[in-house]
Amino acid sequence: MKKIAEAFADAIEWWTAFLLALMVLVVALGVFFRYALGAALVWYDEFASYLLVWLTFYGCVVASYRRRHIGLEVLVEKLPQGLRRGVELIAEVCIFGFQVVLGYFGWILTQKIGDETAVSLAWVKMSWVYSVLPISGVLMLLVSGAELVRLALGKRAPAEEAQKGAELAWSGSSSE
Repeated sequence: MKKIAEAFADAIEWWTAFLLALMVLVVALGVFFRYALGAALVWYDEFASYLLVWLTFYGCVVASYRRRHIGLEVLVEKLPQGLRRGVELIAEVCIFGFQVVLGYFGWILTQKIGDETAVSLAWVKMSWVYSVLPISGVLMLLVSGAELVRLALGKRAPAEEAQKGAELAWSGSSSE
């Protein structure tokens, strides 16, 4: 299961890299048309904005999976183990709740926006643009759910396991 989750996170990471490259290309194209050809493209800034939003939300999924979101690790790591686990559990429940809200209301918004189209791109439906909300919300909900299970079972975080392994390797190599 861990390998499937890792492969899925890698795929989303490649998707975000593609979105970033596409955004750079669109903005460069817009700048080229405006300054080199003197003919501004009316659609590039709107499209680049949509790409930025998608990049942000899908990047959040990867950051959640890799446990790279902003946190107070320095403070939490100084707590006693029992209290630390409780604080982490409460924080993860709050995150889980936010992701439920994001997924649910993102779905409602996507449904309500329906067949409306973008201002400068008549072929782009706004429901496609807003679909990133429920999709990323559900993906982060899955990540958070797995983290809640891990915390409830009292298992070490993958980062803690890696650090423990590195410490063991370091102490083993220094004694030779």
